[in-house]
Amino acid sequence: MSLAVVTSAAVVGVDAIPVAVEIDLTFGLPGFQVVGLPDGAIKESRDRVRSALRNSGFDLYQHKITVNLAPADVRKEGSAYDLPIALAMLCAQGVLEPDLLSDTICIGELGLDGAIRAVAGALSVAILARDAKAKRVIVPMANWAEAAVVSGVEVVAVDNLLQLVNCLRGDDALAPQQRTAQTTLGLPDGYGPDLAEVRGQEHVKRALEVAAAGGHNMLLIGPPGSGKTMLARRLASILPDPTFEESLETTKVYSVAGLLPEGTSLMRQRPFRSPHHSISDAGLVGGGTYPRPGEVSLSHNGVLFLDELPEFKKHVLEVMRQPLEDGHVTISRAAQRITYPANFMLVASMNPCPCGYYGDPAHTCMCTPGIIQRYQGRLSGPLLDRIDIHVEVPAIRYRELSEDRRGEASEGIRARVEAARGKQAARYARRRGIYANAQMTPKDIERHCKLDATGHTLMERVVDKLGMSARATTRILKVARTIADLEGAEKLDTAHLSEAIQYRTLDRQTS
Repeated sequence: MSLAVVTSAAVVGVDAIPVAVEIDLTFGLPGFQVVGLPDGAIKESRDRVRSALRNSGFDLYQHKITVNLAPADVRKEGSAYDLPIALAMLCAQGVLEPDLLSDTICIGELGLDGAIRAVAGALSVAILARDAKAKRVIVPMANWAEAAVVSGVEVVAVDNLLQLVNCLRGDDALAPQQRTAQTTLGLPDGYGPDLAEVRGQEHVKRALEVAAAGGHNMLLIGPPGSGKTMLARRLASILPDPTFEESLETTKVYSVAGLLPEGTSLMRQRPFRSPHHSISDAGLVGGGTYPRPGEVSLSHNGVLFLDELPEFKKHVLEVMRQPLEDGHVTISRAAQRITYPANFMLVASMNPCPCGYYGDPAHTCMCTPGIIQRYQGRLSGPLLDRIDIHVEVPAIRYRELSEDRRGEASEGIRARVEAARGKQAARYARRRGIYANAQMTPKDIERHCKLDATGHTLMERVVDKLGMSARATTRILKVARTIADLEGAEKLDTAHLSEAIQYRTLDRQTS
């Protein structure tokens, strides 16, 4: 009887936990059994592992093989256990010395010819290896770029099983391949479409600048063809560059979801996601039989753009309220509870009515008041309260379209946004989980959004007239704080409050 143990990892949410791959070889009727809550892909690994070993030149003795994935109470998914199972079998048969894989975590899918293929979650596994003080982590060559970002652990990338075994035997050297944060992060590969390409709509550009400076959620309201989508897609061009930690968090989500582009080490730009309105609630916030991150998590540290917001199913929009408030999504299942990060900016657009021309002086609206009310009623009050800025986007006139003068470029606006974000970073340096004004707690609002007597009088008149909720009131104060930061002001004055109040269009319409 022979027993061997090789360490691998399971990804739960966006983090990895160690998994001991235990193999027991006994004499008896040949068989191959995997226990420890494996999914279908792991159960099928017996055929991939056998063929990979045979085609790599290793003789397989006829044994009864039992594979245990410990801890046995955590569900294991995917094909990443192929490589550790194969290595454990070789250790159990005496082909490899068990000590060669001590202090090593390995993952990888095997092809029938012994090729080692990419798997999801390599970045999380590399972080686990570093935190667990492992000597090295072995990953497929296709996953090297993302895993090698992590410093403090040797990252070894291999192409096939035979190459790895030869290296472990000492025939070739296992050379760690490492990148540094400086070489990996670098500068973003451009910022996409520029705001200078948008003619007119200067007040909307100003609102975009305020939203970007404070990380505020935003709703654009206007008729078809007024430029709502064009403006929203250019928001990414004025957002500040992500920090290394933000890039690492975002990359972990994409790595776990299997959406990290091949050869990409870090997500160097803030993500911009734009799902279709037919998306399900599981597709938006995450879930499924085997939970996966949804669009809100794929937008982490970036922008989630929902075009034609009222066309989304109402229950789909309502499940978004919790991540908008908390910055994360918790998915509960009978056997497990998973949390994904979801700290994103929501940017949405909508027409004022089903035909799109309510309030447009150039077109006649064909909708009755009841139809308009039902259309706007698809967005609940609690959801609208969580959107800090509502701004109207009117149809643009031909004179503005035909002007040769270009608007201000995104680069100049981004400089002001970064300066305002710098003030906020200094202000909240000791506040964990807060990086911008949009994340302020009631305690932070009380401390940093103090009003004088004139400001209190203005807020009282507005709140009483529009019947605003307490949440909407705090949104105004947060936006006013951002406007003051853009101007370099320490205290809020009535000008800052007045501009912030103007960004509550739907509250004014329903008063």
